[in-house]
Amino acid sequence: MPEIDFAFLADAADARPGQKFNILGGGVTRIGGPAFPLVHPHLALVVGLTVTAAELGQDHELRFVLLAPNGTELSRAEAQIRADGWAAGGGDTSVTFALDLWNLTFAEPGDYSLRILIAGSERKRMTLTLERSTTAAGSGVVPPFPPPTGRA
Repeated sequence: MPEIDFAFLADAADARPGQKFNILGGGVTRIGGPAFPLVHPHLALVVGLTVTAAELGQDHELRFVLLAPNGTELSRAEAQIRADGWAAGGGDTSVTFALDLWNLTFAEPGDYSLRILIAGSERKRMTLTLERSTTAAGSGVVPPFPPPTGRA
């Protein structure tokens, strides 16, 4: 069974099979907002799997589940991943991919849990903390992506 080499949340990611990946705002563990429910426009889950030579050419079932602080399921995704090719010298191969999470709605502040399962077995658990922000609009704080000004 493939092993999870790394997994993290980012603002955005471009991960193409067999190539390097690019991330923007990697390492997201906290999100704040002034009111709940809070709709967050986009997160990317970036995952790196280690696949052994014996596991090449086989389908591997992956499942991703996002749970609310009370344990209810907010979102889920399932995928079949196949690493093709060959491993030099019979060694391990790395497979990197990104899963886009669009318009997630968080009902309340708290610790949300993102779980990654391979072949039905939980292999990684990550916490995403949602906080009520006390920063008022017009306070002079500039968000990481300010709204466009309409100028070219």
